[in-house]
Amino acid sequence: MDVLFPQVCGICGKLSGNSLCKKCEILLERQSKFEIYENDSLENYFHEHLYFFKYDGIIRKIILNYKFNDKAYLYRTISNFLIKNKEFCEKVKSYDIIMPVPISKKRFKERGYNQSLLIAKYIAQNLKIDLENNCLYKHKNIIEQSKLNKEDRIENIKGVYSIKNEEKIKNKKILLVDDIYTTGSTVNECCKILIKTSLNKIGVLTIAKD
Repeated sequence: MDVLFPQVCGICGKLSGNSLCKKCEILLERQSKFEIYENDSLENYFHEHLYFFKYDGIIRKIILNYKFNDKAYLYRTISNFLIKNKEFCEKVKSYDIIMPVPISKKRFKERGYNQSLLIAKYIAQNLKIDLENNCLYKHKNIIEQSKLNKEDRIENIKGVYSIKNEEKIKNKKILLVDDIYTTGSTVNECCKILIKTSLNKIGVLTIAKD
């Protein structure tokens, strides 16, 4: 497939074996800083939040294209940038399982892919970590969170996630993957459900934080 359809940089469009050319990689490096936020709020159900970017500039454009403009291939551009950071890789390897935030069946049919799953799967494969995509699921389609304010997001997301196959993640360290952290209501609701399975630890990984 790479011979018939050579990989190109997801930012500038030039040929690039890992979907990110050196020039654009430097551009992202200038705007990125790997951050680890240790949660100390009783309102949050996760232990820490890992992220690379502020949600603006070029990364905002990339995420919007990836999520809403049918450019699924951008997961390679994003993921390849993340896994080049040694500190990030070591941190991710401290977890037992990596898990994407699920989307509803209706949203999946509309978009054709789960943007968080593509990134989680790529990271899991490259860092040799177990991927689990059959425990947490979204059983209700809701108004897109991006269209709501903070208060409405919290109410909108309540009760839309469920869990099954709990034995697969019991007493494990779970890293939950999403694209953007805005108010944190989505990942927090997921963690609220997951923490009930007696996890040892749960962390959140997003590309950017608003």
